[in-house]
Amino acid sequence: MEFHEITLENGLHVIAELNPNAQSVGVGAFVRTGARDETESLSGVSHFLEHMAFKGNGVYTADDVNRIFDELGAHYNASTSEEVTQFYAAILPEYLPTVVELLAALLFPSLRQDDFEMEKKVILEEIGMYDDQPTFTAYETVMQAHFDGHPLGRKILGTTDSVSALTAEAMRDYHARQYRTGNMVLAVAGRADWDSVVDLARTHCSNFPTGRTDRDTSEPVIKGTTRFVTRPAALQQHVMRLAPAPPAAHRLRYAADLLAVIVGDDSSSRLYWELVDPGHAESAELGFNDYDGTGTWLTYLGCRPEATADNLERINAVYEGVNREGVTGAELEQAQNRVASAIVLRSERPMGRLGSLGSNWIYLDRYRSVQEDLDTVRGITVEDIGKLLSLYPLDAVSTAAVGALESF
Repeated sequence: MEFHEITLENGLHVIAELNPNAQSVGVGAFVRTGARDETESLSGVSHFLEHMAFKGNGVYTADDVNRIFDELGAHYNASTSEEVTQFYAAILPEYLPTVVELLAALLFPSLRQDDFEMEKKVILEEIGMYDDQPTFTAYETVMQAHFDGHPLGRKILGTTDSVSALTAEAMRDYHARQYRTGNMVLAVAGRADWDSVVDLARTHCSNFPTGRTDRDTSEPVIKGTTRFVTRPAALQQHVMRLAPAPPAAHRLRYAADLLAVIVGDDSSSRLYWELVDPGHAESAELGFNDYDGTGTWLTYLGCRPEATADNLERINAVYEGVNREGVTGAELEQAQNRVASAIVLRSERPMGRLGSLGSNWIYLDRYRSVQEDLDTVRGITVEDIGKLLSLYPLDAVSTAAVGALESF
């Protein structure tokens, strides 16, 4: 595989990892903007704007956009997180010119008033749908508790009140501020010709507005609160807990990935053997989430309400043991094998590499090859895990619980 990159005259980064043996190509536009870049009054605008992108521009109608993608047999979608909005498609190589043109159109939609009002109803229905999902409610609640007063505590979907009050004019202002070349990268992975990629980018993206929007990446002040969302009829209690972990650019973030696998993967982890395999809980997991300037350990417990307190004690005991004694060489080797396998299997699909290309450029401003990722994972030692735990011990600083319980 060969990596190429160029910065267009307007400041847009174009990157590609080309594989002549691939039978498809993935292309995506990654925008460094998300829920944390909003204000309270604009809460949910990034996700709403992602929806509006598919409503068309002066050249393509909404029907055109979806019809053309479907006619090409493309696998396409978009997503919004706390920090990144992305638009992407997997296609046969011969359709790359059409899809690059379409992606460029998606990034700069017309944002018509009638489309805005119609899509607002869709967003409000989506908020209601996710409010009915206890794990989603637990995640939103624990993020708000942990990042209280910090931009990362904002809901990706926004709230019913914020979305209802949002105007098309406010969205246009946000779009003009955030959708600039300094906040974007156009990425290609798979079978393509580099010169053709550059020509396509220059043809369809040279008119993108220039500039970059700053982001506050200061560490949040963690207050450590517990919040309950009581649903008396619930048969299962859902508990999520957050604690500080390494940020995206930290040298030990790969060690954090490995530790999460050792302690809290959904099978063959310490939490699995201690809680799930004996039947104490339906789910008990530890995840690692990294952001711009900070990160979190995310603990999830799903069990019968009456078993919650005992299971939280079991989790605390596991964490205390890890913090005190670290991990074994055998545990680390197994985790390295699992993570390395995931990296390799994902890399065999152009769309699997596309996400890594885009996120590494957004967060690190550089390219990481599959081999570099593998070497990094294999190079992590038991001592590195110890250093990680000394800086970011496993803990439960902020808690959210959704279910029948009002306390535990």
